[in-house]
Amino acid sequence: MGLKRTNQQPASNATAPVPDAMRTQIRWLIRRDMDEVLSIERGSFQFPWTEEEFLCCLRQRNCIGTVAELDHKIVGFMIYELHKSMLRILNFAVAPEVRRGGIGRQMVQRLVDKLSQQRRREIVLEVRETNVPAQLFFANNGFRAVTVLRKHYDDTCEDAYYMRYCLTEDSTIPFIPHNRISEYDAA
Repeated sequence: MGLKRTNQQPASNATAPVPDAMRTQIRWLIRRDMDEVLSIERGSFQFPWTEEEFLCCLRQRNCIGTVAELDHKIVGFMIYELHKSMLRILNFAVAPEVRRGGIGRQMVQRLVDKLSQQRRREIVLEVRETNVPAQLFFANNGFRAVTVLRKHYDDTCEDAYYMRYCLTEDSTIPFIPHNRISEYDAA
């Protein structure tokens, strides 16, 4: 008995789009990337870093910059600091037109892969209280808000959530947010 031939397409379609994250390369940020990084920064934040702020930060010995490149175009970046027992994300953004394609998750995972029980065991960052999309993104990637930093930003009197990803999370510390918004809810 032979196989019956049909005109149906196979179940796996070879022309299906490949997710952006699978086509994305994460590499070190270099000087010629700065224009694209600044464009993403300005399109992502109400109070964007200037080129001088980027360069000043990247000149620091313990500061690292990476970019996500998709089809030879910079579509995301991350600036972080190396500390003895942790990594600290200073700035992170993905271009608005490619968000929700897994690129941000891939960049965070690359940082998580740098952690080890013997040395750096956690990643920390601050997120503006009004930046709910960033709070949700990092929460969905295993970060947890551990405290509120009062009036943290110089450009506004806004609070920040101090978020942490830890290889061995201590779940005994409950987080109860307390900021200007929660104070209004209690009144």
